[in-house]
Amino acid sequence: MEYSHRYHAYPTQEVAAELEHHLNIHRQLYNHVKWDYENSPEDDKPTEYDQNNKLPEWKQRWPIFGELHSKVAQATVARFHHNLTVLSELKEEGYDVGQLKRQAPTEYRSVTYNQSGFDLDEKRGHDKYAYVRFSKIGWMKIRCSRPIPDNATIKEVTFKKETTGEWFVSFGLETDDADLPDKPDINSLDASNSVGIDLGILNYIHTSDGKTVDWLDLKDDYERLRREQRKLSRKEMGSNNWEKQRLKVAKVKRHIRRKVLDYQHKITTWLVKEYDAILVEDLDVKEMLEQSHNARNKQDAAWRQFITLLEYKAELYGTHVVQVEASGTTKKCASCGVETEKPIWVREHSCPSCGFETDRDANAVVRLRLTGSKIARDFATAMNVLQRGFQELGLGWPESTPVETVTATDRAVFQSVSASHVIETGSLPS
Repeated sequence: MEYSHRYHAYPTQEVAAELEHHLNIHRQLYNHVKWDYENSPEDDKPTEYDQNNKLPEWKQRWPIFGELHSKVAQATVARFHHNLTVLSELKEEGYDVGQLKRQAPTEYRSVTYNQSGFDLDEKRGHDKYAYVRFSKIGWMKIRCSRPIPDNATIKEVTFKKETTGEWFVSFGLETDDADLPDKPDINSLDASNSVGIDLGILNYIHTSDGKTVDWLDLKDDYERLRREQRKLSRKEMGSNNWEKQRLKVAKVKRHIRRKVLDYQHKITTWLVKEYDAILVEDLDVKEMLEQSHNARNKQDAAWRQFITLLEYKAELYGTHVVQVEASGTTKKCASCGVETEKPIWVREHSCPSCGFETDRDANAVVRLRLTGSKIARDFATAMNVLQRGFQELGLGWPESTPVETVTATDRAVFQSVSASHVIETGSLPS
């Protein structure tokens, strides 16, 4: 299994200058690889192997390339050909794409050391700090917020300069499958140790066992971002004041990204520790973002990032994650399976076939307002996700499920968790 750990880095002024210098050389090498490829005959384009063989010649002709570690220079050549492959695949899929662009100094911000040319010294630092050395650059302090697992092998190390001017170091790790915790036998799964998840926006997740977790309130953050962007628009582009304001805008954006990522890390960690199997909708996020309504909120929710985190953590904690077809999960009755057409603005579920209702009990109007009719509907959707996942896994569906005991009048079945609670405690209440 491959995954990565990312750490904040604190280079000295001398090391930071070397990092900048090497970033610039790698950018020039990348642009030269692009130029060499584009100026070759159409029927004789050089491969990655061919251009790696040209590196010694280029180093003799342009001595500046000789300052680079040989393996790292090859990684830069590989980066160009990887980008070229991605571009070709997009064209084959029918996307209207252009050509690879020449990299400007502000665009080329990372360098990868593959297999060699780096060292990690976790004992040299104090408290939560460690040191990493890059060949021909020097040692750099990093905040070791989480240790590298003992059973993980470091395959590559990347240093990157963010648009905020901060430095980060990412370790590409690989753990042998034999060292990962065993997952429960999938044939022994049942509804009691499994959970279905419906992803939303205001209520970020809804679980089939009655929990709802609110989404972050980013209103103040986006208001601050708009304020800083308005100030940036009034500056003369390229001036010192413009650059200072650009950094302020970049830092606000960084704050929002980190806030969302930290929130998702806490929720996904709780899920993989709590359940043996997690069944989640396989959402076509790209198509959803192209729709006219609510695209901004959908992008903020970062559903694809959430599912990616969930999948890689499930491997580390020995949990099954299954993506199921999302179509119809909201319309389908969680009790009998009959689909009922409901416009998007109808936030209740009432089955005309079996009579299962989650929010229209006339005797529970007061309680219903407290729990929220939308929660009831999303609970039914999460139950459908769980049920569909069991069917796709060929496990059938237990005769007795939580659906049979759920009504809108039973407030205890719904447990609403605020975003602030997740942030403060790092988990959900049990």
